[in-house]
Amino acid sequence: MKLTQDTGRPQNDRMKIVSRADAILVMIASAVAAAVTTYLSVAGVIGYFAGPVTLELPIAATHQPVTGLELESTGHYTALKATIPELPAGPAELLAWGATLNQIGVLAILALVFLLAYRLRSAILFTKGSVWIVGACGAVLTLAGTVGQVMDGWALSLVAEMIVANGRTPGAHVFAAEINLGPLILGLVLVLVAGVFQYGSRLQKDTEGLV
Repeated sequence: MKLTQDTGRPQNDRMKIVSRADAILVMIASAVAAAVTTYLSVAGVIGYFAGPVTLELPIAATHQPVTGLELESTGHYTALKATIPELPAGPAELLAWGATLNQIGVLAILALVFLLAYRLRSAILFTKGSVWIVGACGAVLTLAGTVGQVMDGWALSLVAEMIVANGRTPGAHVFAAEINLGPLILGLVLVLVAGVFQYGSRLQKDTEGLV
């Protein structure tokens, strides 16, 4: 038996998830955020190669004691904020690449927000384009965010060794930076969400075929 469409309802009677004005507002906000963060990132990259740079360096050694603590407390430094008049070429390039990759991860999230806001203007969300957008943004965030942090941490560790912040003669470098797993986890979640979108797209097609 063939199902027929109910002619009593308009064919275009689809409830919009967000209004057009709200979607445009989100799109504008994400575009502005992308422009501002990119400007700040570029300015930071330029600063690595020109003039003095202030960096928060990780301290690998645990024998940097804190004096003057009360209640018989003890402690040691785990980070040092240092101002370097001129960064060596190697660490400066690593920091520049790290900042660039981290910014690419930020742009991936903002692009996802922009494009999903564009899609949310209508009830049609589960499309092949949405699957590709979510999956691609998740993959870019996973790779760029993780690799960028590793390069940034390695550069800071190199600088810490070069200025003898750990109390050791430069030579054997120690990677003492902390890696934030947030971009990796969020990127993998987005890849999984892309799979959900793909499944939702199939269900949407099957439902439209029955109407």
